[in-house]
Amino acid sequence: MPGYVALLRAVNVGGTGKLAMSDLKAMCEAEGFERVETYIASGNVVFGTQAGAEQVKAALESRLRDYAGKPVGVIVRTAGEMAAVLRHNPFPDHPPNRTLAIFLDVPPPADALDHVRGRDDEELRLGTREIYVAYGAGMGRSKLRIPAAAQGTGRNINTVARLTEMVAAL
Repeated sequence: MPGYVALLRAVNVGGTGKLAMSDLKAMCEAEGFERVETYIASGNVVFGTQAGAEQVKAALESRLRDYAGKPVGVIVRTAGEMAAVLRHNPFPDHPPNRTLAIFLDVPPPADALDHVRGRDDEELRLGTREIYVAYGAGMGRSKLRIPAAAQGTGRNINTVARLTEMVAAL
């Protein structure tokens, strides 16, 4: 059975309010997803299903809209896609807690990095459907704005690695 990772946008960050991970797990189980596991309270869930990625996305976004009363974006990756994100991290020598993969539904525009604002010591690279960011001094003081990432959701490389392990173990 194919394994998937679903990454929710803006969970516990004001925009959509709080979502208990137990509620997210229950939503996934109600969709018939199997071996559902959540990871940290920031909208990460791993599961198996015969449904395709687009079906998974539509089902979760519908349930989350009903729950939150407004749209909640969901980015879906297969086990293989998550492993590729980790494998293609262009900043393997940077601290993984200061390196982010911003997941997108579609490939970033080729000129996405030309429109970045507030750049200081951050390094950026485009991925397949990701934008990678290595924060030099850390995210807390960064003023970085990436317009192409507005509809995406970021996870640090530690989280990407853990989710990749979890989905591979399904």
